[in-house]
Amino acid sequence: MSFATSINCMDGRVQLPVINWMKDTYGVEYIDMITEAGPNKVLLEGSAGQLEEIKKKVLVSTEKHGSKTITIAGHHDCAGNPADRPQKEKEIKRAVEMIETWNLGAEVIGLYVNENWEVEVVTE
Repeated sequence: MSFATSINCMDGRVQLPVINWMKDTYGVEYIDMITEAGPNKVLLEGSAGQLEEIKKKVLVSTEKHGSKTITIAGHHDCAGNPADRPQKEKEIKRAVEMIETWNLGAEVIGLYVNENWEVEVVTE
């Protein structure tokens, strides 16, 4: 079994596009989905407790499931983080940098799901 990890919005509209993109792009069977309302904003502005909970879940995915890829996704029309696309892309990039400081031994990639529910890479 092969796994990858996504820190994604709880918005149901973005779940399948991200899952399908990750399966197609990385050839993995399963995506461990960690969801928050506006996850990029939560990672940057959330409480220490919120960050610890997200990190704990990511560690389960990397340590127990062997995930070597982590994505952080933001999207169009997000109720949890109603910023415009340029602002979201900046936040996604900053969130990627923050997750990289966790030294998880995994590649961290920022994604944006556009108004057509298509996944676009904003960092690599």
